[in-house]
Amino acid sequence: MGLFSLKEKLSAYSFSIVKFFKSTDFSKAILLGIAGTLPIVLGINLDHFEIGLSICFGALWCAPSNTNGYYRHNKIGILLATLLIVIVSFIGGYFDFKSWYLLPLLGLVTFAIAYISVFGFRASLISFSGLLALVLSFAYETKELELWEHCAWIAVGGLWYLLLVIIWHYINPRAQTEEILSETYALTADYLQTRGKLIDPKNNHKKLRSVLAKKQNDLIEHHEALREILLQSRKDSGQSNYQNKRLLVFIQLIEMLEIAMANPVEYDKMASFFQQNPKYVDSFQALIFEIAEQLRVISSLEKKSGENSHPRSLHSLLKNVQREITLLKEEKEESFTHFLMLQNLFEYQEKQYEKLKKIKWLLGDPELSESDYIDKETAKQFLPQQDYSASLLLRNFNFGSPIFKHSLRLAVITIIGYGLGSFLEFQNPYWILLTIIVIMRPSYGLTKKRTKERIAGTLIGAFLATGIVFFISHPYVFGALGITSLVMAFSLVQKNYRISAVFITLSVIFIYGILRPDILTVIQYRIFDTVFGAALSFMAILWLWPSWSFSKIEESVIKSLTANRVFLERIISFYEKKGSIPIEYNMARKQAFNETSNLSSAFQGMAQEPSSKQKKFEKTYELVVLSHRFLSSLSSLSGYIQNHSTTEASTNFKNTAGLIVENLHQVILQLQDKNHLTNTSSNDREMTFKTLLPQLDHDDTKNMMTERHYQEAHLIREQLQWLFSLSQNMIKLSKEW
Repeated sequence: MGLFSLKEKLSAYSFSIVKFFKSTDFSKAILLGIAGTLPIVLGINLDHFEIGLSICFGALWCAPSNTNGYYRHNKIGILLATLLIVIVSFIGGYFDFKSWYLLPLLGLVTFAIAYISVFGFRASLISFSGLLALVLSFAYETKELELWEHCAWIAVGGLWYLLLVIIWHYINPRAQTEEILSETYALTADYLQTRGKLIDPKNNHKKLRSVLAKKQNDLIEHHEALREILLQSRKDSGQSNYQNKRLLVFIQLIEMLEIAMANPVEYDKMASFFQQNPKYVDSFQALIFEIAEQLRVISSLEKKSGENSHPRSLHSLLKNVQREITLLKEEKEESFTHFLMLQNLFEYQEKQYEKLKKIKWLLGDPELSESDYIDKETAKQFLPQQDYSASLLLRNFNFGSPIFKHSLRLAVITIIGYGLGSFLEFQNPYWILLTIIVIMRPSYGLTKKRTKERIAGTLIGAFLATGIVFFISHPYVFGALGITSLVMAFSLVQKNYRISAVFITLSVIFIYGILRPDILTVIQYRIFDTVFGAALSFMAILWLWPSWSFSKIEESVIKSLTANRVFLERIISFYEKKGSIPIEYNMARKQAFNETSNLSSAFQGMAQEPSSKQKKFEKTYELVVLSHRFLSSLSSLSGYIQNHSTTEASTNFKNTAGLIVENLHQVILQLQDKNHLTNTSSNDREMTFKTLLPQLDHDDTKNMMTERHYQEAHLIREQLQWLFSLSQNMIKLSKEW
């Protein structure tokens, strides 16, 4: 078993490496390599080595801000990073932080740079560029250039890197969109595959739901990235056939996720039926797995239409499942309820098949009519919004803000790390700082993970470097290996930090190998400084204003429940009024998915923390599971109502659905105020619900209703019953929480 796990890990690493060489990150690595090496080569040839090195620094330090997202935002990010590293390099070069009385200034500058992260993810990358420039400004002192000249050439380096990014974008403007879409196809396929495994009662459902939540979070992150790229580009450049087709593909993928989440009845009922009738499990799994496989084929073909996949196989699987369901209906009259359950599940798979066909058609470059285009004003409302006002800095300037605490923690541990490194006469105290700024994150879980990966990466890098220096000692080879390793390190820092840490170690050792003959001593110091910096980071996250997830998890639960409640209200309204789907409906759906994903992420963060800090862990886990199940049931209702011609909403439907909304409202109030007293008891609402919920009997109604209407009534009734049951359980949990 251990050998198998090792092979599996090696296979995963091999796949990651192959994927990297085919990705836009590899393109960024090439750009960074050109941006970093060309100035040095020209500087050596023109006898201006320090100028070339300063330009190289400028390009390397601003590179982290070049991340996936809207092209215009990338350009602005690189410009702001360039401005920041110029200012920071001037401060770092002007002040001698070895003087003890200037150490508080080091902390102040560190805090100010780190606090920029309050403006969001891209701002955090710009902040990282600034911290990198601050730390590495200690490592290099110019001999021929004045400080202002050195900083001016750093600015040139940032602009030089920006120029290369612009040129590459014009050469291949669609690369990023196609790559993220390709990854989204593959993630959607993985999600469908996991959902397919869940219908088998023999599988470990708890483990599969955990995997499913992770896949869902990854998918929603990709959806947000695609929203920014596709909608912002369309907003600025107007209608484009390419952008419109990719936007329509994106919509199909969102709807595939919603359909995949849908469950036609209670989990226990479905599990019980499938346990007694395993042949249906095999049939449905074969169908779901084939849809997932065809999505993977599209992912690997990327821009092509997927014609090489085998649609006939999928069509025959659909027919096979339909035939088995029809036989169930004809064989036993008492199995009619089971028939409806399977029929609803089958129709979800039919819709997935239709979405898959629509994606293939769109990727086949068809001619679109004007009616196929998404309205520009409507699309604009789905753009992710980020507050960049100065008031955000003031609102977060308190210990309730995780970013404020992180910035303060980082500032203090930077002072301690550099002070101890200088006092104990470490060879390179700034190596300690470099480890601290790269490892330390606002959350305990991520800091712990990065600490492990950093130490492991450093040890692996040191081991590789030791092996190489025994066979190679040429300084030009060291230089080439050092620059290449540094470029790879910067390119992989967001994707795979452990491998990035390996390359960081290799780059430092090889670059120092040019300057110092005792390279093995350099390797020893590198390991020691890294472990020391990692230890300081880990102690800081434990003891300096720690930000534990349990203190914030309640807020995430409330946001998730609120978003689910709003989504349910929109579903009720749409079921009553019919017509075209209003934008408020889709906005509510997007918010429900995002907040449930955020809740999962918050809980995962809590699960990574020390057991002593996992307060109310079991209750929180139950609430997270209930929230996911609630959204799954909402997706089932939503999918059915959108894709079928439904009857008029009855008064009983409105009243029973209203009780579920009221239950969610009570849960939220109880979480906000533990002493909250409800006007109506939970038992009273349950009695009212049972009175209102109609009891369907096939024998009594089969002559009065069409099969389609009976199917609708059955699904709506089952979902209302399931949603009410979930909301009642939430009320009980919130009282005990």
